[in-house]
Amino acid sequence: MTNVLPQQRLLLELIAQSGDIAVPSSDNGTVLYRTLKECEAEGWLKVKPFGAGFDKASVTDLGRTVSSPASP
Repeated sequence: MTNVLPQQRLLLELIAQSGDIAVPSSDNGTVLYRTLKECEAEGWLKVKPFGAGFDKASVTDLGRTVSSPASP
């Protein structure tokens, strides 16, 4: 069973609903950045360089299964 924190689930659901998003490429000290890196470490998100100080965050297939409403 995967233990997903509320802020992680929220980020995954937002990106899954809206599509890929631009995120800061360097640590700016925000909860968003920390949560983004936690999700990336779990394999729920893929972050790729985008340009001009930003990266592109995409939900992986594993991230979609974790963020689905049927997941506890």
